[in-house]
Amino acid sequence: MIYVIVISALSCFGMIAITLLKPKLKIKKFMVSTYWLIPLLGALILMACLLISPKEIFSGLTASTAINPIKILVLFLSMTVLSIFLDETGFFKWLANAVLKKAGSGQIKLFTALYVTVSLVTIFTSNDIVILTFTPFICYFAKNAKVDPIPYLVSCFVAANTCSMLLIIGNPTNIYLATSSGIDFVQYLKVMALPTLFAAVTAYVVMFLLFRKTLKTPISGTAEKISIEQKPLLFITLGLLAVTTVLLVISSYINIEMWLIACVSVGALIIIVLAFALIKREKPKELGQTLARTPWELVPFVIAMFIMVLALDKYEVTMKLGNLLGTRNTIIIFGIVSVLFANLVNNIPMSVLFTSILLSSSVPASGVFATIIGSNIGAFLTPVGALAGIMWLSILKKNNINFSFLSFLKYGIIIAVPVLAAALGGLAISSAWA
Repeated sequence: MIYVIVISALSCFGMIAITLLKPKLKIKKFMVSTYWLIPLLGALILMACLLISPKEIFSGLTASTAINPIKILVLFLSMTVLSIFLDETGFFKWLANAVLKKAGSGQIKLFTALYVTVSLVTIFTSNDIVILTFTPFICYFAKNAKVDPIPYLVSCFVAANTCSMLLIIGNPTNIYLATSSGIDFVQYLKVMALPTLFAAVTAYVVMFLLFRKTLKTPISGTAEKISIEQKPLLFITLGLLAVTTVLLVISSYINIEMWLIACVSVGALIIIVLAFALIKREKPKELGQTLARTPWELVPFVIAMFIMVLALDKYEVTMKLGNLLGTRNTIIIFGIVSVLFANLVNNIPMSVLFTSILLSSSVPASGVFATIIGSNIGAFLTPVGALAGIMWLSILKKNNINFSFLSFLKYGIIIAVPVLAAALGGLAISSAWA
């Protein structure tokens, strides 16, 4: 048992170290993310040391249960492809620019408009995609408008990681934790609506108070002119996303699994785009760029983490952790501990580990939802909390914006503590109603 714990722990800490020190490797013309390499090595070591057998791994990966990581990966990657394709059509950039134009010269109005826009877009797409899409644009606009970009960058990051709690598709951690516990789309939304509302309002108020002096400076620049070239593809993708979201909502009533709905939607998108390109006799460049930007490295990463959790589960480590946390005061305990664990090992490994803890310890549903809250809000406590945080810092560095690890931690503590309290308070109320 001790070997499994040591190998798993070293894999998680090694993943954080390599991500902070060398987030990407350049192989010829390609840039490859490194965060998945150490966990994959850890999983291979567990197999090589016979601490878990290929048969046990195959059984876990092919199990017809909600915790099947293959189905969860298909669901997340499918929704990610839809979101990235929207970005490739220029939708997110156009939307952000439209908001900026309407805001006029007042920074407070702009700050509010951008916060609301990022929040709404995140609800129906994905927090990581929104962060990575809006961040470069905010950097560019702030430089043109001659305003301090920090309030808007922090606002964008916090809004995306807060409002991603509302729907099950907002974050891969939501998908993993909820589907593993048998929570469907509607059941999830009923419970998480109030915590998300409380958290979003609290986050806005805290950030407004934090940046109110900076936001009093008038805007002296102008927004850029943006046009969308492939409007038919944009409208088709928006329609597909709307239909997919509706089907995900009613999936439990029509007895079709969410991963299958999302997969069929992406298949339909690919067929439509290829047909469109064939008719126009041009290359489907948006589709190619979308597939190139899709985080395929999540596949070996999640499977490697799943293998480590299978090994921990085999030697009853997760059960002992579950017994240690207990089944009382689950909202407070699992909410706080999940945030801390997310910032020790990253929120995706934390979610994989806590899924096993939750299932092995008969923790009530409130503990699952508290962990989901922790996996989202924990992302803006430190950069380690989520992969998006590390990628976000690298984008700021490329744009010559000075925002250190300590700056992230300072803003993270000030914002995350009241937002977590508000979200857990909302969960306590919605759980009492359920």
